[in-house]
This record gives sequence, C-alpha cells and structure tokens, in this order.
Amino acid sequence: MIDPCSATRLPAELPSDPMRWAKAWLDEAVSKQVQRNPNSMTAITVGDGGQPAGRVVLCKDFVADPGYLVFYTNYKSDKVQHLENNQNIALLFHWDVFGRQVRMEGEAVHSPAEESDAYFASRDWGSQIGAWGSDQSAPLESRAALISQVGKRAMKLGVQAAKNLTSIAVEDRPVIARPPHWGGIRVWPRRIELWIEGGDRIHDRARWERSLSRREHDLFDVGGWSGTRLQP
Repeated sequence: MIDPCSATRLPAELPSDPMRWAKAWLDEAVSKQVQRNPNSMTAITVGDGGQPAGRVVLCKDFVADPGYLVFYTNYKSDKVQHLENNQNIALLFHWDVFGRQVRMEGEAVHSPAEESDAYFASRDWGSQIGAWGSDQSAPLESRAALISQVGKRAMKLGVQAAKNLTSIAVEDRPVIARPPHWGGIRVWPRRIELWIEGGDRIHDRARWERSLSRREHDLFDVGGWSGTRLQP
C-alpha cells in the first residue's frame, strides 16, 4: 500500500479511499506543525442571492470512515445562517510547504449535542468565555464595547476576569456550560479532489464522488468513491 505522505504523485491506479489520503496529509501537517494552524481550512457557503462567502475555520475532527469533518462555530454566525438555507458547503486545505491541496464539497449539519459538549469542555477558559461573550457577525460599536460585553457576561457566569481578560481573578472558577448557540458543524463530502504540485506545472490532480443519503439528523448513508484523474 502506498504511503500518501511519501508519494510525490498519485498512483496510476487511483486510491479507492481518498479520505484516507486527505487525513494522512492533514495528520502529517499537524504532527510537523508546518504552519501556525496546520488544520486551517477555508469554508465557503452561499448566502442570499447566491453570493458565495469564504472564511478560515479550524478542522477539529476528521473521521475518514464513514467520512466527515467537524469544525466549531457560533450558530448565529453568517456562515451558519447561510447553511440554514443552503446546506451545501465547500472546504479547502492548502499546505504550500508540501505542495498539496484538498478540495471538498458536500453537506453541512449540526454535530450531536454530546459531541459539541465534549469539545467545549476541553477548551481553555478564555475560549469558553469568548463563546458566551461574542455575538459573532453582529455589528460592533468599538473594541472597548466588546471587552466590556465579554467581561460582564463572564461575571454573570460566575467568572471574575481581570480587566484585560487574560487571567481569572479567582482560582476557584465554576464549570462553564456550552452556550446553546455554539457547537460543531459536521461536513459530509460528496466530492473530494486531491492535488499534488508537479514540476513545470504538470500537477497531479484527481476527483472522487460518492452518493449521500440522510439517515438521521447528523448521519448519512454513503456510497463508494468513484475517482477520475483530471488535467492540471
């Protein structure tokens, strides 16, 4: 079996499971810390009037089988509001140091509550407070107003934060529950493309597709991947 991380090009017989290759590339980027956030990916949603919008999010889980990814966000954010009306989403990983790129297109659904609860509990206290303190994507009068807002909401949660919000004034802080408006988004790809940089712009590129059929709110029945090599 070919090691995806040592391959300088896609094999003549395309892999039957491209998600395994994509996860291997992600795992290598994370283990070698090739950039500050090696798990960063661009997420593209479609808003009103068909206008696409992109932003960078962090991939916090990659389940190669049955094949989905997870990122976390405020459910009142623009991207989730887009997904409420149009569940289609595109994701893009790019590791320039490796000359590799992964593109995915699929459907986005909310993660199970227990999955979101577990991840929220693992976050540092500042990130937990931030999830309560920020109304993501809403207009803001000033940064000073935001700091004040976060501090006041921290106090309502029983957390005495320093004025700069960089420390807790008391050691015995309460357990902070996950906000109901914050949690995970699972992305189930129906299409994935792997790209490996080549000399003289003779890159290696292939696309795979599979069927998706919703079984439960956050689970899909998936078909097998069918791959096609593409010109660069």
